[in-house]
Formats: sequence, C-alpha cells, structure tokens
Amino acid sequence: MYSEDELQGSSPESRSESEPEPAPLLVSVSVPAPAHQRPLLLNPAYARCKSVMHDELRSFRVFLQWCALDHSTRAGRAVSYAAFLALALAVPAAVSLSLRADAALSPASASAITFNRVAQVPATGLAAISFLTLAAFFRRLGSLRQLLFLDGALRDDTAFVRRGYARELDRAFRLLAALLLPSLCVEAAHKAVFFFCTVRVEPPPVVASPLFLLPAPVPWRAVALVATVVSWVYRTGVFLLVCVLFRLTCELQILRFEGIYHMFDVEARAAAAEIFAEHRRIRTQLFATSHRYRVFIICCLVTITVSQLGALVVALSSRAPKSFSNTGDLLVGSAVQLSGFFMCLVGAARITHRAQRIVSIASQWHMSMVAMHHGKSSPANTSAIDADASRVSAGSSTAVSQADPGAPCSYRSRQALVTYLRHNGGGITLFGFTLDRGLLHTIFVFEMTLVLWILSKVVVL
Repeated sequence: MYSEDELQGSSPESRSESEPEPAPLLVSVSVPAPAHQRPLLLNPAYARCKSVMHDELRSFRVFLQWCALDHSTRAGRAVSYAAFLALALAVPAAVSLSLRADAALSPASASAITFNRVAQVPATGLAAISFLTLAAFFRRLGSLRQLLFLDGALRDDTAFVRRGYARELDRAFRLLAALLLPSLCVEAAHKAVFFFCTVRVEPPPVVASPLFLLPAPVPWRAVALVATVVSWVYRTGVFLLVCVLFRLTCELQILRFEGIYHMFDVEARAAAAEIFAEHRRIRTQLFATSHRYRVFIICCLVTITVSQLGALVVALSSRAPKSFSNTGDLLVGSAVQLSGFFMCLVGAARITHRAQRIVSIASQWHMSMVAMHHGKSSPANTSAIDADASRVSAGSSTAVSQADPGAPCSYRSRQALVTYLRHNGGGITLFGFTLDRGLLHTIFVFEMTLVLWILSKVVVL
C-alpha cells in the first residue's frame, strides 16, 4: 500500500532537495557550417560546375575531352598542345612528304598530290587560328560557362530566355555533328581512293633510315589513311567548334532581345528604366563578344579568301583531268570552311539586325503609350497634364507620378529611351565596323571581284 505522503505528493522543500532544478531553456541558433565542411552537393561553389546528367554543357565538355581541348588543368593543357602539334602539324607534313606520283596507278597522280598539298595549308591554318582562340578563351575566362555568359548572367533572364537557350544548346551540338559527320564520310571515301588507287606512299625519310629496323613490312597506305583521317577530324572539329560557339553566343543575345520585345507590350507596362538596364546588359555582352571573336573572324576571312583564290589558280592552271580522286580535297575542304565561316557571318548579321530593330519597336511603344493616354483622358485632364508638363519643364514640379503612362516624367523617360536606342543600335562589330547585311554585301562583292580578276588572268573571257 502507498503511504499518505506518497498519495498526496511530496512537499516543495523535499522535491527541491531530491530533484535538481531544470536548466534554463536556451534558444538554439543554427550556424551554417563552413564551406569546407559542407557536402559537395550543397556547396554553392560547385553548383552547375560539374558534369552531371542535368548539365546543359555536358555534350560540349565531352567533345572537348575527346578532341584533347580540355584546358581545365595543367595536364590537360599539356596534352592539348601536344595533340595540336602532332595532329595539326606533324601528321599532315609527314604524310605530304611521303606521297609519290605513280603514273601506273593514275595519270592524274601528280596533280592529285599538288591539290592535296594546296588543301592542307588552309586546313592547318584555320585549325591553328581556332586552337589559339580557344586557348586564349580558357586562359582569360577559365571555363566554358563564362565564355557563353552562363555563369550568373542567365539567372537574371526570364523563363522564356532560359527555355530557349536550353533548346539552342541541344541544336548547336546537333548542328556540329551534322556538319562534321557527312563531311567525314566523304573525306574518308576520298582518302581511300586517293591512297590506294591514285598515289604511292613511301615511309618518311626518318623511318626509312637504317636506325629504324622494322621486324615486318608495314602497310604504309593504311597507316597514312588512318593518320590523315584522324588529323582531318581534329582540324575540322576545332574550327567548327569555335564557329558553333560563336553562333551559340549570338543566339543567346537574340533570345534576350526577344525578351526585351515582350517588355515593350502596352499591357506589360514595363518602366523605361527597366528596359534601359536590360539593354545595357545586352550591349555589354555584345561588346565582349565582339572583342573575343573579332581577330578570329578577320583571320578566317583572310585565310579562306587566300586559300580559295590559290585553289582556283592551281585548278585552272593544271592541264590534268579533274575528278573526285584528285580534287576531292579541295571540294570537301572548301565546303567545310565556307559552311563554318558563313555560320559565323549569318549569326553576327542576325544579332545586329535584332539590335537595330529595337529602335522601331521602342518608337511604336512610345507612340502607343501616348495615344492610349490621350484616348482615355478628357479635355480637362489633358489641359491639366499640359500645365503640369509646362511646370516640369520650368523646373517647378518634382513630384509627378511615374506610374501614369501620360505623366510628363514618364513621357520624358520614354523619349530619352528611344533616343538612347537610336544611338546604340549596333550589334557585333569588327574594329568599329558593324557586321550587318551591308558588310556582307561588301565582302561578297570583294570576293567576286577577285575571282573575276583571276579568271581574266588565267583564261580568256
């Protein structure tokens, strides 16, 4: 049985002696762990930088690794430079020195070797220009995301721009594959005919010396075929990669201009200051893009022009019959070079005309806002607004509401925005020259003039 004290409970004095007082409650404040103690998946420094399944640049990273163009580490840079020296310089030079004409195989054997050497020079030159451009990008910017304005800049864009840019990323890699794979098939077929049915391949002088004793005869034709195709894939892939990156950058700016077009809707009622800030951000990125790619575009223009004119002179001055076996190098090389270069020119011209079109859209927006206000306001309100406008112009009114589309300060903001856009409507520039349709027409006329001049010197018109 329980005692009376146990049934009634102990007194406070006895309870205080038997049980300690509870400790005061402390408010727990969560202190974030240091960056080096956080899990990698929660560390912001590693966000969107690792090649995971949802990384939108994963295809480009894999392509860079397979083409030995990964400059993220010192070892990667060393491998990249070694691959460039071997595949872009050493292999084409060694194969060209090992070719010998053989009239028994083909009567056009000598001309085929000449055409092959003429085609190797611009391919190596464009690969060198593209490789140095990529190396400069990675040295100054550090990553592919900063090159494409994805490192922090895309977070300020709308969902429309982000969805469109995800589509453009997928389409850009498919475009690179669509240009590279068909031309690779044609080039491989031509090289097979070239090495096995047109010319004779001898080992290079260094390998043929007595210092190198080979245990068995080497199929030099097959070795030359594989080495040439691998070298061609490397040089063409590097050139087309830079062209696709430039086009992708232009497509991002086009999507951002489309976003600005939506801001000019009368229903959106975007302030002029917001449109001005967005346009300044795009102008800054266009300025950076022009400075990054202007040397590449000009060097490609000079190289392709000289190579095409040189190939035209050699082809017209040769008396040998022309066929796929001896002139296939010129055909495939010219098609790939012109496709990549025109991709750059068309992308630059598109973004330039999007930038110039915004002046017309801003003027229409400004007129629509003024007409909408005057259509809704009465004569008394119109006279009051005119009086307010006169007081603002005299400097006596400073408290006019900005939300009203017909207010004098809003009118002046829109007018200043239209004036600003009229004087800042350029897109991609090359040392001050805007790359638009006018410049494309000038380049076309210049190239056509050179072609006609060479034809007049070689053949009788």
